[in-house]
Formats: sequence, C-alpha cells, structure tokens
Amino acid sequence: MSPYDVTTIGHDPDAFEQFYRSHVEVVGRFVARRVDDPHAVADLTAEVFLAAIESARGYRLDRGSEVGWLFGVARNVIAAEQRRWHRRRQAAAEVAGRRVLDADDLTRIEERIDAEAIARRTYEAIRALPEDTRALLELVAVDGLSTAEAAQVLGITAVAARVRLHRARRAVRLSIAHPS
Repeated sequence: MSPYDVTTIGHDPDAFEQFYRSHVEVVGRFVARRVDDPHAVADLTAEVFLAAIESARGYRLDRGSEVGWLFGVARNVIAAEQRRWHRRRQAAAEVAGRRVLDADDLTRIEERIDAEAIARRTYEAIRALPEDTRALLELVAVDGLSTAEAAQVLGITAVAARVRLHRARRAVRLSIAHPS
C-alpha cells in the first residue's frame, strides 16, 4: 500500500510529491514509447499528472493499481493530444505553449526516446489492429498490466479482454509472419 492516499493528491502537496516521484519515470517511459518528440514527451508527461490531479478523487483502489489507473489517464491524454495535433495546420501552433527545455532536459529526454525506439517500432507493428484491440494489447504486452488490469482500464470484462488479447496476438503473429 502507498504511503499516501491517491485521492488526496489534488489538495495535499506532500501526497502529490510522493505520488509524482513514485510514478514519473514509468509515466515518462509510457509516453516515450508512443511519442518521439522530446518536447511533446515532457509536455504530455506533465499533462498526465495534471489530469491525475483533476481526476484523483475518482480513483478507487479496488478497480486497479495506481499504475494501471495512470496508464488509463495517460492514454486519454495522449489520445487527446493526437486529436489536437491532427487538427493543427501550422507548425507554429505546435510550438506555442511548450516550455523551453535546457540542454540537460533535452539530452535526458532524447536518451529516453532512443531507449524506447524498439518498443515504439513494436507499437507501430500493431497499429493495423482495431483501436480497442490495439489498446488492450499494448497495455498487456508493452506496459505490463495483467489482462484483468487492462480490462479495468478499458472498461471491459476480463473474459472479453482474454478473448480479444488472444485474437490480437494471433493477428500480430500472422502479420509478422506474412508482412504485406
């Protein structure tokens, strides 16, 4: 059990600091596997924690682990950013609002992106799957959640998750064995 109550991170600075320190690396890796721009990785990681603060009161330990909950928050944050990005037409709009990274920050994030390059290529290989199936597969195979935890994140039953996961793995194996 955590030394803090997740539901208090929105109004207890000490609880948030412990929560943040406990999870910033895993969230950063989660984002870096899905995004290859160091500025975006830094911004989205921060956004995940802002979203976690906003939704912390709704966290329920009986519905899954803190990490599973954070991955669900992160998936929503990344999906929202991808929707925003697709609507933007100009590069200047993408740069606006980003914080300036110093050389050390940029180097650290670029190293993280490089370290996650293989995972990013694997993730791209499963993009042909339907969104809900792809999300389930990535939560289990890439992010290390159990099938039951991934089902909780996605709001489906564990049985449905097991069936979808089996079909997804078979489809990925066939796709890898017979690339188009």
